[in-house]
Amino acid sequence: MSPSPSSRTPSRPALGTGLRFTVVGNPGNRRTTMFADAVRAAGHTAPRVLAWCDVLRGGSYAFTPGEFVRIDSPGENAEADRLLRGTDDPTRVEGTALWYRRFTTAVREVTAAARRAAAVPSAAPEEVAVMFDKRRCHARLAAAGVPVPPALTGPLGGWEELREQLKAARIKRAFVKPAHGSSASGVVALALAGPGRIKATTSVETASDGRLFNSLRVRHYVSEPEVAALVDALAPDGIHVERWLPKASQGGRAADLRVVVVAGRATHAVVRTSRHPMTNLHLGGARGDLAAAREAIRAAGGSFDHALDAAERAAACFPGTLCVGVDILPSTGWRRFTVGEVNAFGDLLPRLTGLPGSGAEGLDTYGAQVAAVPAAMRHTEHEEHHHDATG
Repeated sequence: MSPSPSSRTPSRPALGTGLRFTVVGNPGNRRTTMFADAVRAAGHTAPRVLAWCDVLRGGSYAFTPGEFVRIDSPGENAEADRLLRGTDDPTRVEGTALWYRRFTTAVREVTAAARRAAAVPSAAPEEVAVMFDKRRCHARLAAAGVPVPPALTGPLGGWEELREQLKAARIKRAFVKPAHGSSASGVVALALAGPGRIKATTSVETASDGRLFNSLRVRHYVSEPEVAALVDALAPDGIHVERWLPKASQGGRAADLRVVVVAGRATHAVVRTSRHPMTNLHLGGARGDLAAAREAIRAAGGSFDHALDAAERAAACFPGTLCVGVDILPSTGWRRFTVGEVNAFGDLLPRLTGLPGSGAEGLDTYGAQVAAVPAAMRHTEHEEHHHDATG
């Protein structure tokens, strides 16, 4: 983490044992309360909570020198969602481009205010902006040599352009993702099996008036007019399209890995399994058996460390962000590992403790972050002193 405040910022007091924390989040939300629990468990005063709704309404706020400012998710709050997307229905799929513009603007304003006060934000605003644009995130990872699925490039105006580009790229199975979506909102797993043969698997429900809504039930669209209408409705907000890679399985279910990386080190990992292409828990996914996955990797002649290495390489593309969640796609047979996504708020894994040898043993994802804050703040101070010395 390397914020660069101007020389006019107030000096930061020396770090002590009692750090001060502020969380920009939703009061009462499980993310906020679990992080607060971790702060108190580490012997610090409970964090101050700055509500996203207040920030988004333009309310005044201030930070103090030496605070660590955690930028948390604005999700799971209907009012925050309304302020970000301009809709009163949180199940609506559309509106992600507006959400992105408003959210990234708010993150820039909050982090700038923190830096002016010589407080330390948990994430760099430019990095958050990249992580919340799947097209830019994929490009950054690819440029760094991180293994990612092949993807289409350039804007896609709708179904006709998508169909032609998939044909030109000889891609018959693809994931179509809203560029700024999260939690599988609007994601379509698309399979093309020849003329007139098509199948789109998604949690999106299309209303009679063409509006799109998220559902907890995964459904299938099998006619081209239905799929065309779905893609055409998603395209205005921007879509990212990548090859659908065959994934490993566990217990007859598709499996992938969520790896949490804190301060550059993979600390937590969980297997996610599902009967559907999307493994998100709210869509019927379930936690799998990590020990069994490690054994399957070993039996295939590989190493679990290769999966962790891929996650750490992805996280290294975002050095100004303390914690990211990396989705690792293991190939069929658990032989290779590809990075699917990097999530700025991918640490919500209740009751999961750190990996052996990670330095986070016995800590959940929030405890691991709290433990990493002193070193992160010392690194920030070092960077600032170097910046001041070099002018």
